[in-house]
Amino acid sequence: MSDVPACHAPAARPDWLLRLSLTGVIALYATHLLLAEQIREVNRLHMLTHSVFDLMNTMWWGILAGIVMIAILGKIPREFVMSTLGTRSGASGIVRATLAGVLLDLCSHGILMVATRLYERGASLGQTMAFLIASPWNSFSLTLILIALIGLPWTVAFIVLSILIAVITGLLFDWLVNRASLPANPRRIELDEDFRFWPEARRQFKQTEITWASIREMAVDGIRASRMVVRWMLFGILLASAVRTFVEPDVFAQYLGPTLVGLTVTMLVTTVLEVCSEGSTPIAADILTRANAPGNSFAFLMGGVSTDYTEIMVLKDATQSWKIALFLPLLTLPQIILVGWLVNTI
Repeated sequence: MSDVPACHAPAARPDWLLRLSLTGVIALYATHLLLAEQIREVNRLHMLTHSVFDLMNTMWWGILAGIVMIAILGKIPREFVMSTLGTRSGASGIVRATLAGVLLDLCSHGILMVATRLYERGASLGQTMAFLIASPWNSFSLTLILIALIGLPWTVAFIVLSILIAVITGLLFDWLVNRASLPANPRRIELDEDFRFWPEARRQFKQTEITWASIREMAVDGIRASRMVVRWMLFGILLASAVRTFVEPDVFAQYLGPTLVGLTVTMLVTTVLEVCSEGSTPIAADILTRANAPGNSFAFLMGGVSTDYTEIMVLKDATQSWKIALFLPLLTLPQIILVGWLVNTI
Protein backbone atom coordinates (compact mmCIF):
# COMPACT_ATOMS: atom_id res chain seq x y z
CA MET A 1 0.00 0.00 0.00
CA SER A 2 1.33 3.37 -0.93
CA ASP A 3 1.87 6.06 1.65
CA VAL A 4 -0.94 8.51 2.21
CA PRO A 5 -0.12 11.83 0.59
CA ALA A 6 0.78 14.58 3.01
CA CYS A 7 -2.24 16.65 2.00
CA HIS A 8 -4.53 13.77 3.11
CA ALA A 9 -2.58 12.85 6.26
CA PRO A 10 -4.71 12.68 9.39
CA ALA A 11 -4.64 15.82 11.48
CA ALA A 12 -2.54 15.72 14.61
CA ARG A 13 -4.42 15.56 17.88
CA PRO A 14 -4.67 18.88 19.71
CA ASP A 15 -2.06 19.37 22.43
CA TRP A 16 -4.51 20.13 25.21
CA LEU A 17 -1.84 20.37 27.91
CA LEU A 18 -0.06 23.09 25.95
CA ARG A 19 -3.28 24.92 25.08
CA LEU A 20 -4.72 24.88 28.60
CA SER A 21 -1.43 25.71 30.30
CA LEU A 22 -0.72 28.56 27.87
CA THR A 23 -4.25 29.90 28.32
CA GLY A 24 -3.93 29.78 32.10
CA VAL A 25 -0.52 31.48 32.13
CA ILE A 26 -1.64 34.23 29.72
CA ALA A 27 -4.87 34.86 31.67
CA LEU A 28 -3.14 35.10 35.06
CA TYR A 29 -0.22 37.13 33.71
CA ALA A 30 -2.55 39.60 32.01
CA THR A 31 -4.71 39.85 35.12
CA HIS A 32 -1.73 40.87 37.23
CA LEU A 33 -0.39 43.21 34.54
CA LEU A 34 -3.66 45.04 34.05
CA LEU A 35 -5.58 44.60 37.31
CA ALA A 36 -2.94 44.20 40.04
CA GLU A 37 -4.23 47.10 42.12
CA GLN A 38 -7.87 46.16 41.71
CA ILE A 39 -7.38 42.59 42.97
CA ARG A 40 -4.90 43.42 45.74
CA GLU A 41 -7.64 42.93 48.35
CA VAL A 42 -8.33 39.43 47.04
CA ASN A 43 -5.21 38.07 48.68
CA ARG A 44 -4.99 34.56 47.20
CA LEU A 45 -5.83 35.69 43.67
CA HIS A 46 -3.27 38.48 43.91
CA MET A 47 -0.60 36.03 45.11
CA LEU A 48 -1.44 33.57 42.34
CA THR A 49 -1.31 36.15 39.54
CA HIS A 50 1.83 37.76 40.99
CA SER A 51 3.60 34.37 41.11
CA VAL A 52 2.81 33.65 37.45
CA PHE A 53 3.87 37.20 36.55
CA ASP A 54 7.15 36.85 38.49
CA LEU A 55 8.03 33.39 37.16
CA MET A 56 7.36 34.34 33.54
CA ASN A 57 9.43 37.52 33.86
CA THR A 58 12.27 35.42 35.28
CA MET A 59 12.05 32.50 32.86
CA TRP A 60 11.26 34.11 29.50
CA TRP A 61 14.86 34.66 28.44
CA GLY A 62 15.82 31.06 29.23
CA ILE A 63 12.90 29.72 27.23
CA LEU A 64 13.73 32.04 24.32
CA ALA A 65 17.44 31.14 24.43
CA GLY A 66 16.54 27.45 24.52
CA ILE A 67 14.34 27.82 21.42
CA VAL A 68 17.20 29.61 19.62
CA MET A 69 19.67 26.87 20.58
CA ILE A 70 17.25 24.18 19.43
CA ALA A 71 16.78 25.97 16.10
CA ILE A 72 20.56 26.20 15.61
CA LEU A 73 21.19 22.59 16.64
CA GLY A 74 18.49 21.46 14.24
CA LYS A 75 20.53 22.86 11.34
CA ILE A 76 23.89 21.44 12.47
CA PRO A 77 24.63 18.02 10.97
CA ARG A 78 24.66 15.24 13.55
CA GLU A 79 28.28 14.45 12.72
CA PHE A 80 29.38 17.84 14.08
CA VAL A 81 27.45 17.38 17.31
CA MET A 82 28.89 13.93 17.88
CA SER A 83 32.43 14.92 16.96
CA THR A 84 32.23 17.58 19.69
CA LEU A 85 30.79 15.27 22.35
CA GLY A 86 32.67 12.18 21.17
CA THR A 87 31.21 8.87 20.08
CA ARG A 88 33.23 6.55 22.25
CA SER A 89 31.54 5.17 25.33
CA GLY A 90 33.16 5.76 28.68
CA ALA A 91 34.43 8.66 30.70
CA SER A 92 35.74 10.79 27.82
CA GLY A 93 32.35 11.46 26.20
CA ILE A 94 30.67 11.86 29.59
CA VAL A 95 33.22 14.42 30.76
CA ARG A 96 32.89 16.36 27.49
CA ALA A 97 29.12 16.50 27.86
CA THR A 98 29.41 17.52 31.52
CA LEU A 99 31.81 20.37 30.76
CA ALA A 100 29.59 21.52 27.89
CA GLY A 101 26.68 21.68 30.33
CA VAL A 102 28.69 23.64 32.88
CA LEU A 103 29.96 26.17 30.36
CA LEU A 104 26.71 26.76 28.46
CA ASP A 105 25.18 29.94 29.88
CA LEU A 106 21.50 29.01 29.95
CA CYS A 107 18.97 28.58 32.74
CA SER A 108 17.63 25.13 33.60
CA HIS A 109 14.65 25.43 31.25
CA GLY A 110 16.81 26.38 28.29
CA ILE A 111 19.24 23.58 29.15
CA LEU A 112 16.41 21.04 29.20
CA MET A 113 15.48 22.00 25.65
CA VAL A 114 19.07 21.69 24.46
CA ALA A 115 19.58 18.34 26.23
CA THR A 116 16.62 16.76 24.45
CA ARG A 117 17.90 18.14 21.15
CA LEU A 118 21.34 16.65 21.78
CA TYR A 119 19.70 13.26 22.36
CA GLU A 120 17.84 13.67 19.09
CA ARG A 121 21.12 14.51 17.33
CA GLY A 122 22.73 11.28 18.52
CA ALA A 123 24.23 11.86 21.96
CA SER A 124 24.31 8.78 24.15
CA LEU A 125 21.92 8.47 27.06
CA GLY A 126 24.79 8.94 29.50
CA GLN A 127 25.99 12.10 27.74
CA THR A 128 22.47 13.54 27.68
CA MET A 129 21.99 12.93 31.40
CA ALA A 130 25.43 14.26 32.33
CA PHE A 131 24.81 17.41 30.28
CA LEU A 132 21.40 17.92 31.89
CA ILE A 133 22.52 17.31 35.48
CA ALA A 134 25.65 19.48 35.28
CA SER A 135 23.89 22.42 33.70
CA PRO A 136 20.97 23.85 35.67
CA TRP A 137 22.75 26.45 37.77
CA ASN A 138 26.40 26.15 36.67
CA SER A 139 26.18 28.81 33.98
CA PHE A 140 28.77 31.58 34.18
CA SER A 141 26.32 34.33 35.07
CA LEU A 142 24.60 32.34 37.81
CA THR A 143 27.96 31.24 39.20
CA LEU A 144 28.85 34.90 39.72
CA ILE A 145 25.50 35.45 41.44
CA LEU A 146 26.08 32.44 43.68
CA ILE A 147 29.56 33.70 44.61
CA ALA A 148 28.01 36.99 45.68
CA LEU A 149 25.35 35.20 47.73
CA ILE A 150 27.30 32.43 49.50
CA GLY A 151 30.96 33.19 48.82
CA LEU A 152 33.66 31.68 46.59
CA PRO A 153 34.60 28.59 48.68
CA TRP A 154 31.07 27.18 48.86
CA THR A 155 30.41 28.03 45.20
CA VAL A 156 33.54 26.15 44.06
CA ALA A 157 32.63 23.21 46.28
CA PHE A 158 29.10 23.06 44.84
CA ILE A 159 30.42 23.16 41.26
CA VAL A 160 32.95 20.36 41.87
CA LEU A 161 30.37 18.19 43.61
CA SER A 162 27.77 18.71 40.86
CA ILE A 163 30.31 17.80 38.17
CA LEU A 164 31.16 14.64 40.11
CA ILE A 165 27.50 13.61 40.35
CA ALA A 166 26.93 14.35 36.66
CA VAL A 167 29.90 12.22 35.56
CA ILE A 168 28.98 9.31 37.85
CA THR A 169 25.34 9.41 36.71
CA GLY A 170 26.33 9.54 33.04
CA LEU A 171 28.60 6.53 33.47
CA LEU A 172 25.84 4.63 35.28
CA PHE A 173 23.34 5.34 32.49
CA ASP A 174 25.77 4.15 29.80
CA TRP A 175 26.57 1.06 31.88
CA LEU A 176 22.87 0.23 32.12
CA VAL A 177 22.52 0.72 28.35
CA ASN A 178 25.47 -1.62 27.71
CA ARG A 179 23.79 -4.22 29.93
CA ALA A 180 20.54 -3.75 27.95
CA SER A 181 18.77 -2.69 31.16
CA LEU A 182 17.91 0.61 29.45
CA PRO A 183 17.30 1.20 25.74
CA ALA A 184 20.09 2.83 23.76
CA ASN A 185 19.54 5.98 21.77
CA PRO A 186 18.14 4.75 18.43
CA ARG A 187 19.59 7.83 16.73
CA ARG A 188 23.13 7.00 17.81
CA ILE A 189 25.68 7.27 14.97
CA GLU A 190 29.32 6.42 14.45
CA LEU A 191 31.61 8.91 12.75
CA ASP A 192 33.67 8.03 9.71
CA GLU A 193 37.35 7.70 10.55
CA ASP A 194 38.16 10.32 7.89
CA PHE A 195 35.80 12.92 9.38
CA ARG A 196 37.64 16.13 10.34
CA PHE A 197 35.67 18.76 12.22
CA TRP A 198 37.27 22.06 11.14
CA PRO A 199 37.85 21.31 7.43
CA GLU A 200 34.30 19.98 7.16
CA ALA A 201 32.95 22.97 9.11
CA ARG A 202 34.66 25.42 6.76
CA ARG A 203 33.30 23.57 3.74
CA GLN A 204 29.75 23.53 5.13
CA PHE A 205 29.92 27.21 6.10
CA LYS A 206 30.97 28.25 2.59
CA GLN A 207 28.00 26.35 1.16
CA THR A 208 25.53 27.90 3.61
CA GLU A 209 23.44 30.79 2.33
CA ILE A 210 21.94 32.89 5.13
CA THR A 211 18.74 34.64 4.07
CA TRP A 212 15.70 35.99 5.85
CA ALA A 213 13.79 32.98 4.58
CA SER A 214 16.30 30.56 6.13
CA ILE A 215 16.27 32.47 9.43
CA ARG A 216 12.48 32.39 9.47
CA GLU A 217 12.53 28.66 8.75
CA MET A 218 14.97 28.09 11.64
CA ALA A 219 12.74 30.09 13.98
CA VAL A 220 9.65 28.09 13.03
CA ASP A 221 11.52 24.80 13.42
CA GLY A 222 12.84 25.88 16.83
CA ILE A 223 9.35 26.75 18.07
CA ARG A 224 7.90 23.49 16.81
CA ALA A 225 10.69 21.37 18.30
CA SER A 226 10.46 23.12 21.67
CA ARG A 227 6.71 22.59 22.14
CA MET A 228 7.32 19.33 24.01
CA VAL A 229 9.35 21.16 26.65
CA VAL A 230 7.41 24.43 26.73
CA ARG A 231 4.11 22.77 27.56
CA TRP A 232 5.56 21.22 30.71
CA MET A 233 7.24 24.49 31.68
CA LEU A 234 3.94 26.34 31.45
CA PHE A 235 2.20 23.64 33.46
CA GLY A 236 5.04 23.85 36.00
CA ILE A 237 4.54 27.60 36.33
CA LEU A 238 0.88 27.08 37.17
CA LEU A 239 1.63 24.33 39.69
CA ALA A 240 4.48 26.25 41.34
CA SER A 241 2.30 29.34 41.60
CA ALA A 242 -0.43 27.29 43.29
CA VAL A 243 2.11 25.99 45.82
CA ARG A 244 3.41 29.50 46.50
CA THR A 245 -0.16 30.73 46.97
CA PHE A 246 -1.55 28.05 49.26
CA VAL A 247 1.54 26.90 51.23
CA GLU A 248 2.84 29.38 53.78
CA PRO A 249 6.57 30.33 53.49
CA ASP A 250 7.08 29.80 57.23
CA VAL A 251 6.32 26.12 56.76
CA PHE A 252 9.35 25.81 54.48
CA ALA A 253 11.68 27.82 56.70
CA GLN A 254 10.80 25.83 59.83
CA TYR A 255 11.68 22.42 58.42
CA LEU A 256 14.80 23.04 56.30
CA GLY A 257 17.50 22.76 58.98
CA PRO A 258 20.77 20.74 58.65
CA THR A 259 19.27 17.42 59.73
CA LEU A 260 18.14 14.31 57.90
CA VAL A 261 14.56 15.48 58.37
CA GLY A 262 15.47 18.90 56.99
CA LEU A 263 17.29 17.33 54.07
CA THR A 264 14.28 15.11 53.33
CA VAL A 265 11.92 18.08 53.47
CA THR A 266 14.27 20.05 51.21
CA MET A 267 14.11 17.29 48.60
CA LEU A 268 10.31 17.26 48.82
CA VAL A 269 10.17 21.03 48.40
CA THR A 270 12.51 21.10 45.41
CA THR A 271 10.47 18.32 43.80
CA VAL A 272 7.21 20.23 44.09
CA LEU A 273 8.46 23.79 43.72
CA GLU A 274 9.01 24.42 40.00
CA VAL A 275 11.48 27.29 39.77
CA CYS A 276 14.12 28.03 37.19
CA SER A 277 17.80 28.36 38.04
CA GLU A 278 17.50 32.10 38.61
CA GLY A 279 14.75 31.43 41.13
CA SER A 280 16.40 28.47 42.85
CA THR A 281 19.77 30.19 43.36
CA PRO A 282 18.60 32.85 45.88
CA ILE A 283 16.41 30.30 47.65
CA ALA A 284 19.39 27.95 47.99
CA ALA A 285 21.48 30.85 49.31
CA ASP A 286 18.85 31.55 51.98
CA ILE A 287 18.89 27.90 53.03
CA LEU A 288 22.65 28.09 53.51
CA THR A 289 22.84 31.45 55.26
CA ARG A 290 19.61 31.48 57.29
CA ALA A 291 19.09 27.80 58.05
CA ASN A 292 22.86 27.13 58.26
CA ALA A 293 22.37 24.06 56.10
CA PRO A 294 24.90 24.04 53.21
CA GLY A 295 24.11 20.43 52.37
CA ASN A 296 20.42 21.25 52.04
CA SER A 297 21.36 24.22 49.88
CA PHE A 298 23.33 21.99 47.52
CA ALA A 299 20.54 19.39 47.50
CA PHE A 300 18.00 22.09 46.65
CA LEU A 301 20.05 23.19 43.63
CA MET A 302 20.71 19.66 42.40
CA GLY A 303 17.41 18.10 43.37
CA GLY A 304 15.36 20.25 41.05
CA VAL A 305 16.68 18.65 37.89
CA SER A 306 16.70 15.17 39.43
CA THR A 307 13.17 15.04 40.78
CA ASP A 308 11.29 17.76 38.94
CA TYR A 309 8.25 16.47 37.06
CA THR A 310 9.01 18.77 34.12
CA GLU A 311 12.35 17.07 33.47
CA ILE A 312 10.87 13.61 34.00
CA MET A 313 7.95 14.18 31.64
CA VAL A 314 10.11 15.81 28.97
CA LEU A 315 12.62 12.96 29.12
CA LYS A 316 9.78 10.48 28.82
CA ASP A 317 8.51 12.27 25.71
CA ALA A 318 12.00 12.65 24.21
CA THR A 319 13.14 9.06 24.79
CA GLN A 320 9.72 7.41 24.51
CA SER A 321 10.55 5.52 27.71
CA TRP A 322 9.10 5.85 31.19
CA LYS A 323 11.92 3.64 32.44
CA ILE A 324 14.63 6.07 31.32
CA ALA A 325 12.77 9.04 32.78
CA LEU A 326 12.27 7.39 36.18
CA PHE A 327 15.89 6.23 36.34
CA LEU A 328 16.93 9.90 36.51
CA PRO A 329 15.76 10.33 40.13
CA LEU A 330 16.57 6.71 40.94
CA LEU A 331 20.26 7.16 40.14
CA THR A 332 20.76 10.77 41.21
CA LEU A 333 18.75 11.11 44.41
CA PRO A 334 20.90 8.72 46.51
CA GLN A 335 24.03 10.61 45.44
CA ILE A 336 22.52 14.02 46.16
CA ILE A 337 21.19 12.98 49.57
CA LEU A 338 24.51 11.39 50.54
CA VAL A 339 26.53 14.43 49.44
CA GLY A 340 24.07 16.80 51.13
CA TRP A 341 24.30 14.88 54.40
CA LEU A 342 28.11 14.80 54.26
CA VAL A 343 28.30 18.54 53.55
CA ASN A 344 25.98 19.25 56.50
CA THR A 345 28.28 17.32 58.83
CA ILE A 346 31.39 19.35 57.88
